[in-house]
Amino acid sequence: MRIGLLTEGGYPYVSGEAGLWCDRLVRGLGQHEFDVYALTRSERQEARGWVPLPPQVSRVRTASLWDAEDDGVVYGRRARRRFAEHYGELAATLSTTVPGQVPGASGTVSQANSEAAPDQSALEADRFANALYGLAELARDEGGLPRALRSETAVRALERACRAPGAHRLAREARVPDLLTVAARLERALRPLSLDWYEDDGLGAVDLCHAASGGTAALPGLLARHFCEVPLLVTEYGVRLRAHYLTDPDSSPSIRALLAAFHGRLAAETYRRAALITPGNAHARRWQERCGADRAKLRTVHPGMDATPFAEAGESPECADPRTLVWVGRVEPAKDLVSLLHAFAEIRKEEPGARLRIVGGPADPEGAAYLAHCKGLAAQLFPDEADGPHAVGSNPVSFEETGGPEELPSRADAYASGALVVLSSVVEGFPAGLVEAMFCGRATVSTDVGAVVEAIGGTGLVVPPRNPRALAEACVALLRDPERRARLGAAARARALELFTVEQNVAAFHGIYLDILSRTPARRVVLDETGEPVPFSAPAEGHVPGRWTESTARAAVRGGPGWATDAPVRATVRDPASEKTPAGTAGGPNPDASDMGPPAAVPLTAIDEPSAMASVPVTEGVR
Repeated sequence: MRIGLLTEGGYPYVSGEAGLWCDRLVRGLGQHEFDVYALTRSERQEARGWVPLPPQVSRVRTASLWDAEDDGVVYGRRARRRFAEHYGELAATLSTTVPGQVPGASGTVSQANSEAAPDQSALEADRFANALYGLAELARDEGGLPRALRSETAVRALERACRAPGAHRLAREARVPDLLTVAARLERALRPLSLDWYEDDGLGAVDLCHAASGGTAALPGLLARHFCEVPLLVTEYGVRLRAHYLTDPDSSPSIRALLAAFHGRLAAETYRRAALITPGNAHARRWQERCGADRAKLRTVHPGMDATPFAEAGESPECADPRTLVWVGRVEPAKDLVSLLHAFAEIRKEEPGARLRIVGGPADPEGAAYLAHCKGLAAQLFPDEADGPHAVGSNPVSFEETGGPEELPSRADAYASGALVVLSSVVEGFPAGLVEAMFCGRATVSTDVGAVVEAIGGTGLVVPPRNPRALAEACVALLRDPERRARLGAAARARALELFTVEQNVAAFHGIYLDILSRTPARRVVLDETGEPVPFSAPAEGHVPGRWTESTARAAVRGGPGWATDAPVRATVRDPASEKTPAGTAGGPNPDASDMGPPAAVPLTAIDEPSAMASVPVTEGVR
């Protein structure tokens, strides 16, 4: 089948784990064809280029979310009136949303005991959807929206919505600079509405849209479903709405409230229209249910990670230094290295020979400042020590990075250098670094945040976040018990190899693709001479890249927009003179079938070998 893979800030560009996950998925599903539709976040990302693409990626189309190019589209009076109407409706749904209420979720409004509350929530959801799709249709009719979204008309519509009766207090308190900021942010988030991706030669030609994240990345999938009835699959390993709540802490309350309302409404609409939603863990699943996702649509699919680089460390756990603790990750305040350093001070009182290796670097100026603060704190807590009066002292805490000539060659070497891996985060989604340590067969001590407990199961120790004493006690207990460390490490490796490998992830999505296509009405239907559809003319895996039985084969589009409807395809029939049944007869029982010639030739895509059609079971998350 043909998959439209939708990404934002990831594949095919060189990026972090999100890009690697998509690359593993595409390479693992070589029997399918992929069209990649990528939204970029920065000039730096575009400058880094693409990862090497496998042959099953037939096309890549990109669009920018960071530049502010003028589309040059000037609206007439009627188009301006349509824009003001739809944008005003969109703004009205944002200004009336109660901060802290997740749009689309039940039981979160103040009238939760009233029978009218669910109906009101559904009406607001429909109102937002109608405004969103109305803007998309306007963009397709007029050629784009960017200039209109940055116009004074947009700002005035937003101001009227915030000053209207029924608007929330924070919306009413928005000043003109706040409204200008919100309008600019909305223009950036709504840029996919102006793209030319939703034609028959674009997303309209794919069998399934797979959004690699929620938020803006899923917006092209919503429009492909709206214009072309293409089913949408949404995968979230980190919930974008949750990430939005944790960003821009310095913005005014009015800006945060209005933008949170938009992202909440968009998330609810995405979950409502998606055919299936695949959270990566139970933590993300709870967020999605809170945002209004139907539980029947949820299928938990754990991330697929490459275990090969960690095989050597996992097969030789005895090589680790029994007195060394290791922390590996990206240095930032959410990792709470300050608590880890204070916990290590307590550990040193019980185990004077213990050492701590902090492996990783910052990703931004904030992380660099935090790293400098942690180095200063380590110097204060642990003065340099020397073995004798004539030896050079060293600090028991080291700050290192991987990849350099004088540093650890890889992350696997970092995990292999210690007997115990520590995670001290206060905020965490899916702990990929913890799973890497599990691949290496290392015992772990972690804080109870995000999906940590779900990832490690019973193969590691878990303590409350921001509790250095509890963290220290757990580490000391494992440092003093090597047999327990070995048992936990072996169990952790077995669990990771069972649940978090690339193979299980690819198999799960292969089954999900077939499941969605089997329950989706055919959009390309082959008709016989009587106008009736030919049964099983377009099976789920009937599209094989580059293999066609007849170059002139076309399909009738069912349910799409009027401008996309072509003439129906007529099935090729046998010569009536050589048959005992009337020409055009399709499929019924025929007692003279043994006397008939070869079966009718239908201009369809062909498969030389049957594919495995059995659905692969998907691990269900536990709430």
